[in-house]
Amino acid sequence: MLAARTLRPQTVISPADLVVGTEDIPGFASSPQEVIGLETRIAIYQGRPIRLSDLGPQTIVSRNQIVELRYRAGGLTITVEGRALASGGVGERIRVMNPASRASFFGTIAEDGSVWVQTDS
Repeated sequence: MLAARTLRPQTVISPADLVVGTEDIPGFASSPQEVIGLETRIAIYQGRPIRLSDLGPQTIVSRNQIVELRYRAGGLTITVEGRALASGGVGERIRVMNPASRASFFGTIAEDGSVWVQTDS
């Protein structure tokens, strides 16, 4: 698959953004189904092959955005307000910070935009 036009970072790929290439290159998209609906992480220039590692799920959490941090242990769930230290889409791991304690954690972004954190214990 080749880019039909220059795709800026954070562009959600649609069928109009793609041109079928003549050769399959390992690590690059080979069919439209692999990339439609994904978001570009970097600029992809017109006529260039689309590398799968340059794409990811659509961003639903932006850097510095206030998010709900959730932690679950047994039957107890704790929810606090936090700040995202990176951008990401559903299922991606990002670093988040609890502004009250200034502690930072890694968490996984849920479909509702909250971030589930886990300690290393």
